[in-house]
Amino acid sequence: MERKIFQLGDIVQMKKQHPCGSNEMEIIRMGMDIRIKCVGCQHSVLIPRVKFEKNMKKVLRSTVPPETSFESMD
Repeated sequence: MERKIFQLGDIVQMKKQHPCGSNEMEIIRMGMDIRIKCVGCQHSVLIPRVKFEKNMKKVLRSTVPPETSFESMD
């Protein structure tokens, strides 16, 4: 199974909705646990990385544009 690519500041879509009705979350802290903030009501939640990766559907908006390559940054 391929690991999902995400980074700090990304807006991701989750499998389940937040109680406010939004399923879009912003990643605001990364480590062993990941803190995400609901885009709808601004409530933040700290969840284990494994649970986050399991419940994340896809990255909706990334902080780094996809055409940017790391080789050209040298």
